Amino acid sequence: MNRSVKRGAIRAARMTTLYIMVIGVAMIILFPIFFLVSLSLMSGYESYYEWPNPLIPAFSAKYKLEKSDEGYHLSIYNKAEKRYERFGPEKFGTTAEDLEKISVFVKRQGNSTLKTERLKEEISRLVDRDEVFFSLSKNLLANYKVFFQVTRDAVPSVIRSIYTALTTIAISLIIGGMAGYAFARYIFKGRNLLKLSVLFVRMFPGVAIAIPMVIILGRIGLYDQPLGLSLIYSVTQISLTIWITASIFMAIPVELEEAALIFGTTKFGAFWHVTIPLALPGLAACAMYSFIGSWNEVIQAVVLTQFNPTFPVVVYKVLVGAGAQVNLITAGSIAQAFPAVLFTLLIRKYILRMWGGVRV
Repeated sequence: MNRSVKRGAIRAARMTTLYIMVIGVAMIILFPIFFLVSLSLMSGYESYYEWPNPLIPAFSAKYKLEKSDEGYHLSIYNKAEKRYERFGPEKFGTTAEDLEKISVFVKRQGNSTLKTERLKEEISRLVDRDEVFFSLSKNLLANYKVFFQVTRDAVPSVIRSIYTALTTIAISLIIGGMAGYAFARYIFKGRNLLKLSVLFVRMFPGVAIAIPMVIILGRIGLYDQPLGLSLIYSVTQISLTIWITASIFMAIPVELEEAALIFGTTKFGAFWHVTIPLALPGLAACAMYSFIGSWNEVIQAVVLTQFNPTFPVVVYKVLVGAGAQVNLITAGSIAQAFPAVLFTLLIRKYILRMWGGVRV
């Protein structure tokens, strides 16, 4: 009895240790992502002047309006310092120009909307007192809106990036899939050596491939074009597609194709109606890797584009810009990651099947 209790305690201790390790690893991975998303929802004042930065963005901003002999002053509440700080114009009057400046300040620094009528109402409350307090709700998606408004060529670059990624998937699956099928089904001299050699192209840095490609793409008229980028991205993605699809096709019994031939279908018909449906999980994995690789590529895109950049290049240029704001940069980064996450969720059913899952 004591021995079984001791074994149960040891087993429970091991499971507890395992859970702690899994939770710890998950926290290490998820916490930076959580903070990045949180930072993208913060106002300019929260991200710059509240230190340490709050982990969770505020849903509203508190303001204090003061009256003095010099005029009116607006202060914003600093949660880190736990006090109100004067920010923006040192003083303002009740002219239309002054009220407009305050409204713009509140919109830029607090991600809030302060209408002129509301500001006049708060000023009228200062007749019998020296200060009034009020709060304004925040627009949590304001940074995303501002990013696409102030960043040049942001929306067209998203369209170009999607076109480039989808074209890269098509080229990689067609060429890499056919090559993978050939490696899986046909035996020829030097097959293993040739299969290994297709990985050599992935050993070279992206810049080493991109620089000579500028000349080649320029001669064929595809420099600074999404199709030209897709061709360059496909060079590295095809090799990975070959290895994945070759393994998938080798796992599919050739007897299934032979049975389809016996029942009267053609060689292509057996491949299309029998082999391809069984290989969909592997093809979906190849599509996911191709999409993520081409969507997030920056180095080659910087070299191979000039007037038609992709979205990662736009985010990169905002990042290295002298006047860039961290909350706008994180908003652009989250916007860049969103399509890749969405694409992965769309094909998750096939990915999980490849890992052994049947139901999603």
